[in-house]
Amino acid sequence: MDFDINLLKFDAHGLIPAIIQDVNTNEVLMMAYMNKESLQKTLETGRTWFWSRSRQELWNKGATSGHYQEVKTISYDCDADSLLIRVLQTGAACHTGERTCFHNTIMAGEAEALASAGIIDEVYDVVMSRKREMPEGSYTTYLFTKGIDKICKKIGEEAAEVIIGAKNRSREEVIYEVGDLIYHLLVLLGEQGIEPGEVYKELAGRR
Repeated sequence: MDFDINLLKFDAHGLIPAIIQDVNTNEVLMMAYMNKESLQKTLETGRTWFWSRSRQELWNKGATSGHYQEVKTISYDCDADSLLIRVLQTGAACHTGERTCFHNTIMAGEAEALASAGIIDEVYDVVMSRKREMPEGSYTTYLFTKGIDKICKKIGEEAAEVIIGAKNRSREEVIYEVGDLIYHLLVLLGEQGIEPGEVYKELAGRR
């Protein structure tokens, strides 16, 4: 059913903060402001639109970079004065090229050492960057240059290394080799033009 935007509490400037979260990893990607018009366009198009306070105009996330945000859910908090928008993110969310705008750390506890599932998307973004730019001396560039046969061969080799590590009952070896395998699988996805999110969706259907 249609949602009455007037139920939300916009500030004196007609704005409401919107927190953008990755629907697959729960990673907080960015925070921006919306007015009634940009929220309405977001609802109509299924992609995020915001209000730029500096330029005083509407802007569509990804319109220039191609890093669109496909909206999956929109919620508002108990005071109705902020939004939580869960999206399927294409590429980097931050204009600096970082996966998330919140990449600067003030305080880090033990949780900092535990990489989240978002690292998959971060590595994939690096892989795709190498595919576009093909920098000399990069191993990823080498794989893309050699093509699908080489990539598939490496996946087979890394899968065999995982099996050997498992048979050896070596946690360290298994962790290292699974990392290698996942990296090469991400290169394969990049070569095929498949986003990790498509695999996440497939896995979600198996729960």
